[in-house]
Amino acid sequence: MATKKPENMSFEEAVDELESIVQGMERGELSLEQSLKQFERGIKLANASSQKLQQAEQKVAILLGNDEQSPLNEFTDELE
Repeated sequence: MATKKPENMSFEEAVDELESIVQGMERGELSLEQSLKQFERGIKLANASSQKLQQAEQKVAILLGNDEQSPLNEFTDELE
């Protein structure tokens, strides 16, 4: 099965995979090369998840209109 790109995964999928990677690395059963590949994948998943979370927070702030003093940033709906 092909591995999805982190940016094409839902937030929940990315977090679940990241948790799985952490658990696998904590067991210490991977070679150095495998650990590095998993670490690289984990960084990509964490960055994509962070970006999706920031987009969701921005959308909620816009919808609630809580912060009238902050400048509006262009919202791009890349999640759908």
